[in-house]
Amino acid sequence: MRRNSLAAGALQICAAKKLNYTGAVSLTDADLHLLRTLLQTQRLAALATLHRGEPAVSMVPVALLPECGSTVLHVSRLATHTKDMLEQPAVALLFVADATLPSGGETPDAHNPLARPRLSLKGRALPCPPDAPRYAAARAAYLERLPEARELFEFPDFALFLIEPVSARFVAGFGRAHSLTVERWRAALAG
Repeated sequence: MRRNSLAAGALQICAAKKLNYTGAVSLTDADLHLLRTLLQTQRLAALATLHRGEPAVSMVPVALLPECGSTVLHVSRLATHTKDMLEQPAVALLFVADATLPSGGETPDAHNPLARPRLSLKGRALPCPPDAPRYAAARAAYLERLPEARELFEFPDFALFLIEPVSARFVAGFGRAHSLTVERWRAALAG
């Protein structure tokens, strides 16, 4: 299967990166399931960048390369957030669970937005041009997640960026917050 070969290639590239291990945070099975569900169901995230030294937030469609923990963005070079990422690659993404489940039911505490699972991911935005080693895997992951974006790949001002994770903070609910190292983040995605 083509997707598996792309994933295997991305895994080899990601495995070549050496990162310092700083310890793992224990997630319960239930919280790990919530994290994975959040990432599987949310196709949008808030992107925080620095714009002329000031915080700026925008909304971006996202996909994941679970083999290495990178987040994939496909953005216009005309957008302010793209220029921001090129000037200052330190960024953050915020994913927040919907109040309704894909099955149509409501999440526990659906009427309390403070109880919704959410993930804050800090990272570095790196351009991923067509000749980059992970471009094919990133493009495939993005189009699998957001097939309606296919025609945007024909626009010359659009480009892929990878958000390389630095750290993550997952709040599964009240009193259930987890700080994740890069290694634990990648393990959570790959599992």
